[in-house]
This record gives sequence, structure tokens and C-alpha cells, in this order.
Amino acid sequence: MKSPRQSAFDILLKIHKDSAYSNIALDAELDSQPLSGVDRAFVSALVYGTLERAITLDYQIEQYLTQPVSKLKAQVLTALRMGAYQLLFMDKIPSSAAVNESVKLVKTNSCSFAAGLVNAVLRKVSANGIVLPEKKGLYYYSIKYSCPKWLIKLWKDAYGEENAVKIAKASLGGAETVLRVNTLRTTADELTASLNSEGVNCRKAEFDENALVLEKAGSLKKLRAYDDGLFHVQDTASQLCCKALGAKAGDTVLDICSAPGGKAFTTAQYMKNEGRIVACDIYEGRLNLIKNGAQRLGISIIETAENDGSVHNSDFPMADKILCDVPCAGLGVIRRKPEIRFKDGAEVDKLPEIQYSILKASAGYLKKGGVLVYSTCSLNPAENEEIITRFLNENSDFESLKVLPEITRYGEDTDYLTLMPHIHSSDGFFVSAIRRRIDS
Repeated sequence: MKSPRQSAFDILLKIHKDSAYSNIALDAELDSQPLSGVDRAFVSALVYGTLERAITLDYQIEQYLTQPVSKLKAQVLTALRMGAYQLLFMDKIPSSAAVNESVKLVKTNSCSFAAGLVNAVLRKVSANGIVLPEKKGLYYYSIKYSCPKWLIKLWKDAYGEENAVKIAKASLGGAETVLRVNTLRTTADELTASLNSEGVNCRKAEFDENALVLEKAGSLKKLRAYDDGLFHVQDTASQLCCKALGAKAGDTVLDICSAPGGKAFTTAQYMKNEGRIVACDIYEGRLNLIKNGAQRLGISIIETAENDGSVHNSDFPMADKILCDVPCAGLGVIRRKPEIRFKDGAEVDKLPEIQYSILKASAGYLKKGGVLVYSTCSLNPAENEEIITRFLNENSDFESLKVLPEITRYGEDTDYLTLMPHIHSSDGFFVSAIRRRIDS
């Protein structure tokens, strides 16, 4: 049986070498090892913590090297990062254990030659603590908050330096788990009581009474309330996106990029399970996630369709409401997916044309007077307001609507809504609503 640190090492190495998704790599490893609850929690904390603090950790390590960390073997760098993270950010780990176990990792993973280096570097990290650049600026904030410099600059240019720093800070430390109450089967108060009876404490989210924030989230699939289909996991931002759609009983709704289906489920609840929702995904295999989720929640109005959202589909019905939650850079959910920090800025720049093509094709299904909600989980104007501005400029038969006017905007008053972690206690999210003019 592997030690917890060896499991964490294997997960981080797989992410480093294969660009694996952190949640998938972690779940696969934990499912394969007979670890205790305490050890599973330790592995999860070590993996996610080391990932999200990687830029900060590399800066610490490089203070005591004669070469950049990029020159190190992946196994050696992984062991150093893990050791440095334990020393600097895990208070309950003795320094001696963090150093000695990291040395053991390189020895047992075909890198005995680096044992002396790992020992020396980590002892200096332990002695000196966190070191930061002297002058404040993009580089300083990049190191302090473990965010690539290009991303800090993007946020600074878009939202101002104060917001940029607060977004970067809020991207550390993980995210709350939020549940959507299945109003077809229960109420928020009844679900709260059910969860409390199983040892789970929760509170109502600020912006929606049917969103419950868990204080501590273990394995939700083991709960009776999960088996009974009383909730699904969905961040507050995503729930507000569904609220902005305003779907009602009897509507025909298209959910263009639906999998794994959370927005379709919440929309069906707003519709009281009356009407029709066509939930789409470009990959047929992901449609099962939607089907299985709908079945567990007792939702019968959702049908699935394999579909490329960027191409018009003549088989689709004209819709009263359309959800267009497009593929994006994910710059608003870094706290949930820390590997997003390592994206190349040039890769992000390719997305807007794809997003615009999906919006344009989706708008073709909207009835006169119908409403389309365009959304991303990215904090990047090029993926958000610039897309909507371009669309409205090129399509005079559509108009912008005010999205949830009761929600605080981060700056100037706008029709669209940009949700930010440090302001709204949610994922970073963009929501815009447009309507096809009745007189068009």
C-alpha cells in the first residue's frame, strides 16, 4: 500500500507530465487506494495546495538553486514543491517530516542522486520562510498569489488593480460547496434539517434561498439526501445564471452547452417540471451525465441531443428561452481547478471566435420576444462583454436586458452582471441577457 505522500506525488506527477485534470487524477488515485478518511483529506489538501501555490513555491525553491526549476527532473521538482508546500502552508506538519519524507520520495522514485539537493533546499526554505520580490507590481502579485503575470495584468487592465489583487487572493484556498435545493421534492428548510440529521451543517446563500452553502463537505454521494434526489451541487453563480433566464412552466428551453447538466436541472425546477428542455453537448458520452442526473432528481422534461453548438441545427425547435453557457478559459473558477493557472495566454486568445460562433448559431433558435442568456465562468472581457457588444452591433433585431438588477455590480452600472469571488462569494462568472425584438 502506498503512503499518502506517495499517492499525492503520483497525482501531481501525472498532472505535470500528462496535463491531467486535477479532480479526475485525484479521484482515480483515491479510489484505487485503501486510505483512511484522514489520509484522503491529507492527500487532497496536499495535491490541491501544491498545485495552486506552484508559482509561489517555485520562486521559493529557486532562491536556493543555481538553475531555474524548469531544468529539474519532474520527479525532483514535484518532491520539492510538495515539501515546500508542507513547510510554508501546512501548520500541523513538523518541519522534519516535511523534509525527510520529501527526501524519501526522490530516493524511492528513481532520483536518489537528488536526495542531497532536496534536503539542502528544503532546510533553507524551512529556515527562511516565504520570500517575495522587493518591489510591488505585477511580478510581486504573481509570486504572492501564485498567479501568472499575464493573468494579473489582464485583470488589472479590465477591473483595476484593487479588484485584480482581490480576485487573485480569492483564487487561493479552495471554494465552498454549494447545493441547489430540488424544489420539485423538498424545501430549503426541509433539506437543511435532513442534512443536519446526517451531520452536515449548512446555511442559505445570500443571493438565493434555494442555494445552501455547506460548512464542511465530505462525500456527498454517501448522503441519504443525495440518494433521494433532494439536491445537486451547483455554485451560486451558476444558479443565478438560471434565475436570470426566467424560464417558467410550459416554456421550450434550449441548453446549448449543457453537460454535466446542472443548469438544465435548476431550470427544470423553475419550470416546475412542465414544458420542454433540450440539453445539448458536442460529446455523446457526456449526455449520460445529464440523463442520469435528471433521473436521480425526478426531472422528466429534459431530453438530450448530441450537437455542435457552433453550427445551426435544423432539427431544433424554436425556443422561448436559451441558455448559452459557452466553453471558456475558466478564469473565474481557478480556485476549483488550480491547473488553469498554467494556461498559456495565447491559448485563451483563441476562444472568443469559438464563443461568438456558438452565440450566433444559438440566437437563430430564439422566438420573437424570447430571451437568451449568454454566460461564461471566465473573468475576461474578451470572452464576455466584448462578445455581447459585437453581437448586438451586428444584429439589430436583438436588445440587451438588465440582468438581476438587485445584485451589486463591481463597478459601473451595466445590463450584464460580472460576479466576482471577493464581492459575491461565488465563482467568477459573467451573465448577459438578450431578447429578440418582437417587432423585428
